Amino acid sequence: MSQQRVVILGASNKPDRFSNKAMKAMVKAGHEVVLVNRGLQEIDGIPVHQSLADVTGKVDTVTMYVNRDISTLEGDKISALHPGRVIFSPGTENPALEEKLKAAGVDTLQACPLVMLRTGEF
Repeated sequence: MSQQRVVILGASNKPDRFSNKAMKAMVKAGHEVVLVNRGLQEIDGIPVHQSLADVTGKVDTVTMYVNRDISTLEGDKISALHPGRVIFSPGTENPALEEKLKAAGVDTLQACPLVMLRTGEF
């Protein structure tokens, strides 16, 4: 498994949230995490970007931990990152955004990043 640069949209500082569990699992697996949540400054010492527009550099994967309304609003910013793929975590499904991203050449899938990490499929 190679190291990836992973954007976590909807990062949380609450340990019981799946985005927080995924962040910790990704760091443990050696991935670089880029956290995005407009209401936070840092999580576990990792800086948090206020907007996807603040993210620069190569992005291998965007993981979604926001509802459909938010992801729809962020669609153009996600496309602008030119990620290798976007993973829609359970509960974040957005078929219209998936189609838009696919049309822009971005691979999408509906999966749980935590399960993918545990099974070596990430």
